[in-house]
Amino acid sequence: MSDVILTEHATAKGGRDGHVTSSDKLIDLNLSMPGDGVEKNSSNPEQLFAAAYSSCFDGALNLVASKKNQEIDSETTADVSLLKDSSDNGFKIGVVLHVEVRGVSQNEAEALVDEAHKVCPYSKATSGNIDVQLKAKAV
Repeated sequence: MSDVILTEHATAKGGRDGHVTSSDKLIDLNLSMPGDGVEKNSSNPEQLFAAAYSSCFDGALNLVASKKNQEIDSETTADVSLLKDSSDNGFKIGVVLHVEVRGVSQNEAEALVDEAHKVCPYSKATSGNIDVQLKAKAV
């Protein structure tokens, strides 16, 4: 393993219909099964992954832009879907990253987003494992 920069901790109990808590209690959420029809004050793994991936990707995008001396303002939305996996009758996830970039042309926005996808730790972790679509938009 490479040199560790940061390690965070979270503990889940009860799976998708349970509870998850980070060691510092900043995350302290009830979890619920998707589509159970019950309105709960709860989250799910897909929502948590969307929050993590979108924030990490937006950070990578701004890092890439700064290294190219491009001043941007960006916003990244991750749509994380729970999908049926026909290969084993189980489930898998897919992600669409919608990235709005201000301060550059459409071509520049697409190039920055493509480059960010190469350096983002979440993009690296999911590479070859899940389908990730990039949708860059200069605004």
